[in-house]
Amino acid sequence: MTDTNQRAELLSPVGDRERLGAAISFGADAVYLAGQEFGMRTAPSNFTNEELVQAVQYAHGKNVRVYLTCNTVPHNDELSRLPEFLRFAQEAGVDALIIADFGVMAMAKKYAPKVDIHMSTQAGVANYVSARELYDLGASRVVLARELSLGEIAEIRAKTPRELELEVFVHGAMCVSFSGRCLLSSYLTGRDANRGDCAQPCRWEYALMEAKRPGQYMPVSEDGHGTYILNSKDMCMIEHIPEILKTGVTSLKIEGRAKSAYYVSVTTNAYRNAIDEYCVDPEKKVSPWIVEELNKISHREYSTGFYFGTEPGQVYGNGGYVREYDVIAVCESYENGVAALSQRNRFFKGDTADVLEAGNRPFLLPLNELYDKDWNPIDSAPHATMTVFLKTDRPIQKGAILRKARI
Repeated sequence: MTDTNQRAELLSPVGDRERLGAAISFGADAVYLAGQEFGMRTAPSNFTNEELVQAVQYAHGKNVRVYLTCNTVPHNDELSRLPEFLRFAQEAGVDALIIADFGVMAMAKKYAPKVDIHMSTQAGVANYVSARELYDLGASRVVLARELSLGEIAEIRAKTPRELELEVFVHGAMCVSFSGRCLLSSYLTGRDANRGDCAQPCRWEYALMEAKRPGQYMPVSEDGHGTYILNSKDMCMIEHIPEILKTGVTSLKIEGRAKSAYYVSVTTNAYRNAIDEYCVDPEKKVSPWIVEELNKISHREYSTGFYFGTEPGQVYGNGGYVREYDVIAVCESYENGVAALSQRNRFFKGDTADVLEAGNRPFLLPLNELYDKDWNPIDSAPHATMTVFLKTDRPIQKGAILRKARI
């Protein structure tokens, strides 16, 4: 049951076991993940049945809820496999199924009656009547369409049962199509976006060709900015947590099950701290260091989506990401003034690392005394996953991530 006086849930994306650990370590209240079928992301490795059972046990041991995606739009030939999938989800102990299709919803009620139903953003819920009808049909939560303003969300909250939970996206990639219902990938590549296999053709560079002049490409541009005319900006609402929470939503969701454990760590940590700051002082602006953290992950140009009534816009100049930092190491242990680091990207003696620890504000750390696994002094760490010993008086948490700004 929803209680708007309680702290809002932070919901993080999980694509595999490593990312599950990252989300939980850095403060997620709940995670969403997929099995081997019926999930909207096929790029991550996702979870086998055995791994799903283990993931649920691990998360529940940390008081973290687990939501399983079942949000594809299945075709006839797939339906026979759904009952077994749904029964197993219930046996595994997942807390909710994320569903987009009404037929799947009906089957979930039959084959997994003890599991909550969360209606996916792909259901396109954009008004309070739809939300109420879904609640009457058995949904305990709706993930609202991303195309809504804050005012529209507040009205949906005011005109729906208090027991109905509302979930909204606050960070991550945005789809060029309404609520992710897109056919571009199917048309151009044969890969069905509505069955979890999007090739993301909206991120490609396009040109115009006249039929009688094959091979002569003319640039397509808008205001001279470039040719990535469908490439949406990313969403980032880190500076607007108070406005979102004041609408009365239940859960704040981070997009990105196909992204790295580092992405999950940074985004979860940032939004965890922003929510906690709001709980202490609702009138306080988010600390600048929290905002800056989200510039330390790969991202497209940020926008506030549709929350303030304006379209998020496109990134015209290129289809790639902004990358300002590299992960250089992960701390494996710290004892008696020595940190054991596992290398991720090349770094050098004399570099300064930006260290991210779970629950703490990042700090800068000089890398002045480096040694290899045999305790020979070294000037650099060039080899992937090599063990590097760092002498430092500053204790470092196990699992801490060391980063370096790109020059």
